[in-house]
Amino acid sequence: MQKLLFIYRFFLIVIFLFLQTKDTQAQIVDYKKEGIVRILPKEIDSVLDNPGIGFMTFQRFNGDSLNNGLRWTEGEPIAYQGEVQSLKNKDYPNTTIAYFRLYWRFLEPRQGKFNWTLIDEALKTAHQRGQTLLLRIAPYGEGADKGNDVPDWYRTIVGKKNEWFVDSAGWRVDPEDTRYAKYFGNMITKLAQRYDGHPDLEAVDLSIVGFWGEGRGTGELAKATRESLVDAYTDNFKQTPLIALLTDRKTQQYTLSKRPVGWRIDCLGDLGGFDDNWSHMYDYYPQGIVGFGMQDAWIKAPISLEVCWVMQKWKDEGWDIDYIIDQSLKWHISSFNAKSSAIPSAWWPHVNRWLNKMGYRYVLKKMTYPKELARGQKLNFTSWWENKGVAPLYKKQFALAIRLKNTAGEIRRLTDADLTTWLPGDNLYDEGIFIPYDLKTGTYDLEIGIVDRNTGEAKVQLAIAGRTADGWYPMGKIEILASESSRAQFE
Repeated sequence: MQKLLFIYRFFLIVIFLFLQTKDTQAQIVDYKKEGIVRILPKEIDSVLDNPGIGFMTFQRFNGDSLNNGLRWTEGEPIAYQGEVQSLKNKDYPNTTIAYFRLYWRFLEPRQGKFNWTLIDEALKTAHQRGQTLLLRIAPYGEGADKGNDVPDWYRTIVGKKNEWFVDSAGWRVDPEDTRYAKYFGNMITKLAQRYDGHPDLEAVDLSIVGFWGEGRGTGELAKATRESLVDAYTDNFKQTPLIALLTDRKTQQYTLSKRPVGWRIDCLGDLGGFDDNWSHMYDYYPQGIVGFGMQDAWIKAPISLEVCWVMQKWKDEGWDIDYIIDQSLKWHISSFNAKSSAIPSAWWPHVNRWLNKMGYRYVLKKMTYPKELARGQKLNFTSWWENKGVAPLYKKQFALAIRLKNTAGEIRRLTDADLTTWLPGDNLYDEGIFIPYDLKTGTYDLEIGIVDRNTGEAKVQLAIAGRTADGWYPMGKIEILASESSRAQFE
């Protein structure tokens, strides 16, 4: 008897190993628990194009041509390139996020009159190109160019004086003038009233002062000014994630007291490009993350970083790409703005390694469920997941779902799994769905997927083999019986 049992187990193992080599999932009836199917999916190492993570385009969309050389554009309305033949990006990763940075003057060219078409068109185009939109409305840019200034109507109100911040001329207008918080804050309020919760709006940068909205001098603001400007965002954006520039402890802590926010930096990679004895990567970012109390912000909200200059600059300077990547992963990066400038060809292996860790990367390690079940009963299942990325999926817009499907039809059921809590490492989810009494009996494919609650479409790719054309993952077969014919109960 023992010999027969050994042979039986040996054949199960051989069948399992054979199925694993066929780039599919392995269905095994667990010999330790009769009637239970045990699935051990095959992990893959492909780069996955998933919502809310990875590289992003900048003032451009998937399929558009890239910036030339070391230059880029920002702040002005997008120069649309027209129809594209393919959504694949040459010399740049595929992306699911488009980043749009716009100066206040273009959104509110006349006091109280907003050009919402600029954002509407960007949201529409992003959707068409398989992306969501990350948005920053910056109060102004650098330099004397009128095109970088605050709106003309606001300049008329406050006068011609153009540099206010005494240390390094970081303010175009005086933010302590109460009219600044009133009018800039009103624009942010109107923005939130129109777009908060928009399914194609990925996140909004919390931009209040400084060239390009990067926050220079926020630590010098009076408490009332700081809080009024921050409140314009936190009091009005209730659904769309907010990302705050890493500027100073007072601003960061006040913002966190209002709601969870992520953070961003705009000079990732700088290892000495400004000063031989100072760099962002050694002398500002590590100290700021800890000193401003932002070490754990990533647990609740995304970390989005931006290249200093462009990546070709990094290579020209001889900077260590792996050191830069590893630091960003330590900081729990979800997305990266490389400014739509070409990736140095020799660096693609490094970039692909980065993409396979950036944000979330869900691997279903094991799933069990009953081999057969009667209509009207609960289909209980267990699942063990590993998040091999460095962050969770932040939007509650996505849900873990189960689908039963055969030639007669299908049913889909959303689970109550909170994916926003699936942090890096192991995650367990054991639950069940009820089988309708009117479901036809027969054999069904049991499939699992992470779907968009708004559309029902399976949108998140898992790092396992077997994905169907419509984004689901087959887990094997289940037999649905008439109520009185049930022979298996899953405990």
